[in-house]
Formats: sequence, C-alpha cells, structure tokens
Amino acid sequence: MFDYESLRVIWWALLGTLLIGFAIMDGFDFGVAGLLKVLGRDNEERQVLLEGIEPTWEGNQVWFILAGGATFAAWPMLYAVSFSGMYFAIALVLLALILRPVGFNFRGKIHDPRWASLWDWVLSGSGLVVMLVAGVAFGNLFLGLPFRFDGDLRMSWHGGFFDLLHPFALLCGLVSLAMLLAHGSCFAAMKADHAIAARAVVVGRWTTLLFAVLYVLAGVWLAWGIPGHAIAGPVVTDGPANPLFKQVAVGGSWFAGYMQYPWFWLAPLLALASAVGVQALIGRRSLAGFIASSLMVGGTIASAGFALFPFLLPSSLDPRSGLTVWDASSSRGTLQLMLLATAVLLPIVMLYTGWVYRVMRGRVTLEQVRKAHGGY
Repeated sequence: MFDYESLRVIWWALLGTLLIGFAIMDGFDFGVAGLLKVLGRDNEERQVLLEGIEPTWEGNQVWFILAGGATFAAWPMLYAVSFSGMYFAIALVLLALILRPVGFNFRGKIHDPRWASLWDWVLSGSGLVVMLVAGVAFGNLFLGLPFRFDGDLRMSWHGGFFDLLHPFALLCGLVSLAMLLAHGSCFAAMKADHAIAARAVVVGRWTTLLFAVLYVLAGVWLAWGIPGHAIAGPVVTDGPANPLFKQVAVGGSWFAGYMQYPWFWLAPLLALASAVGVQALIGRRSLAGFIASSLMVGGTIASAGFALFPFLLPSSLDPRSGLTVWDASSSRGTLQLMLLATAVLLPIVMLYTGWVYRVMRGRVTLEQVRKAHGGY
C-alpha cells in the first residue's frame, strides 16, 4: 500500500498528532488543576472547576495511552531508550497521573474543608508536575540524551535525573507550564461560572503573554545557542532499523529543516498568532478563545517536531546512536498493520469524544453545585 519511507513519515506524523491530541485534550485538565487554588477562592468555586473537567478527564487520557501504544508498536527503539533512560522522570509523571483519580475520588469522601483543601493541593501539584516535566523532556531532546549503542545494539545510559535539569530544558519546561496554564484558563473561561470565568480571563491573558515571551526566548536560544544534529552523507530512508549505519554531524542549526522545508514556519507562526487570538477572544467569545489556545498548543508542539526532524531522540554521547525516523521504526509489515488499525480506531475515538463533549456542554454554575451537594 505504502513504501517503507512513506510509512515511516506517516507514523512520525501520527505520533506527533497523538501527542498534540494529548496536550490539547488533557492539557486543559492539567491547567485547570494547576490553577485550582488561584481561580477558586473557596470550596464551592473549586468544586465548580473540578466538575467542569471530571466528566471528561479520564476519556482525555486515551490520547496519552494511544501515544504510548503507538511509540511501543511503531518506534520500539524510541520506547526502549526513553523509558529505560528517563525512568525516574517517567515514574514521577506516572505518580502524578495516578494521584489525579485519587484526588478526584477522595476529595468528597469527608465533608471537611481541610480534607478538601489537602486534595486540592494534590490535584494542583500533580497537574504542575506533568506540565513542567513534559516541557523539560522536550527541551532535552534538543540537547541530546546521554545514551549510546554498542555493536550489538545494546543501549547504555550514562546520566541521572538531575542531568536533565539543564537551563534550556528548564526554560522549555516553563514554556510548557505557561502554555497549558493559559489553555486551562481558556477552558475555565468557557466552562465555569461567570464569576470564576472573569478571573480565568485575567489569568489566561497573563499566562498567554508569558508563554509568547518564553517561547520566543527558547527559539532564539535554540537557534544560536544549541548545536543541531544532522545526518552526514547519503540519507537512506528505507534501510534497516539500525542507527549505527549512519554518520551524524553536530554543530549546525536545529532550524536547518525550516530552511529546507519553508512551510515548517507555519507551525511557530500559528503558535504566536493563536496566542494573540487568545488575548483578543478569551474575554469575548469563550469558545473561540479555547479554540485559539488549542491551536497555540498544537502549533508549539508541531514547531518542536519540525525542528527535530528527522531525529526522534538525539544522543549527546554518541551522535551516531541518535534515533531518527529512518532507522528506529518497526518493520514495514508492522507499520502497515498498525496503520490499518489506526484508520479504524482513531475515528471512533474522535467520534465518541465529540459526542461526550456535546452531551456535557454548557457552564457549571455555583447554583448547580450548591443544589447537587446540598450546600457546604
């Protein structure tokens, strides 16, 4: 149906699409949770915010599961290296994700403001951890990770968790944090009671402005301060999945792909234009503001993926060991079979997700919460 090169590019695009889907659909959950103590001034208002995301947050995590499954099936070497090397960071994210359903469930078990406040802090902390660590991980992709393969393709990792906390990676973490807090604010402005929504508008405008400044700063640093990786010599796009068959030159620009494919510039332009759109729309048309923040998230992640292409996981120890689209995939047969499964299942996921959001549309008001919980 497709040749090996095309299948690899398709699965690179699908992986990016699933990550963007996760960031958009679950990102506002994390953003709302992270702002729980900021937007909600008392227990009732925080309950309004939580009831805005409770009906859909579990379904939103389907995108995370799909992205993990796609990585395992289509890019097994990427899955093995990242999950083995960044074990502590991934365990930290998983712990934060595990605490979320515990927080949602336990918060209302005891009718005590102190008990509810404790779990509000847990929910806020879990959201902040995921948003920050995700950005730090993306930043480390541009720096290269400390791994190498031997002649038998056995991977060795030479670094620890704190080695990931490079200043550039931390800046990328702040970009992710500001972006998803702005995204969560846009959702709260659309979904929460008008009193809470008014605060969300103010927070959304400030976090969007912060995102734009940090995003541009990260781009400038990446262009002039972080050496890029590039495949040296002939590029074999349909060869075997062995990263050691190539040579890699270090010292160029991560924006070389933008020079080769000028349409890549549409992604960062979309991110910044959408940030301007959020500023203009969040206080007037809440749905349009949320769509703008979704485009901002998608453009940001796409711009990072375009800059990395064709690399998936560069290596700082042995650049030749870095994983690329051309040498880290599953077999052609596996990619074809998975593509057929995705063509069937992904539309189903999108359809039932759309149906759930249609059923759950409308604002959650303080009056509704008071009636449902009999007052506080």
